[in-house]
Amino acid sequence: MAIGIPICVECGTASNPCRCKVVGPTLGFLAFAVAALVEWPVGALVYCFRHMKGRRIMAHPATVVYPSVSNSIPI
Repeated sequence: MAIGIPICVECGTASNPCRCKVVGPTLGFLAFAVAALVEWPVGALVYCFRHMKGRRIMAHPATVVYPSVSNSIPI
């Protein structure tokens, strides 16, 4: 059984002449996955005591990590 590398494609963007991004979204997804592996268990533990703080920790990969990595690479 082969394991494939996830490839994300974002079309319709104005950040480059081709109007398609492949590298940025793919690296953004990989950074999101790594951050989620660390932050979701920590966020779940914090959620037991402080609900809003736990929610912010668990949302961090989707709201901060993925967009910042994806938007920083224009191709």
